Amino acid sequence: MKVTKLVSTCEHDNCPTLYATDRGTFLVQGETPADHGLNIPGHENLVEIPADLIRKAIRGKLI
Repeated sequence: MKVTKLVSTCEHDNCPTLYATDRGTFLVQGETPADHGLNIPGHENLVEIPADLIRKAIRGKLI
């Protein structure tokens, strides 16, 4: 899988980040919340990201 960094909340590699893949999908780097109270299947996970990350991607016409 080829991964391309689209937008991040900072210039370092340890911040919430949105990536595009060559599969036509997105990868999201962010915090894994533990207090969501949802029933998530074992093969899935939740990632919490700041709303500003999506705003930056839209403003930059990345998605």
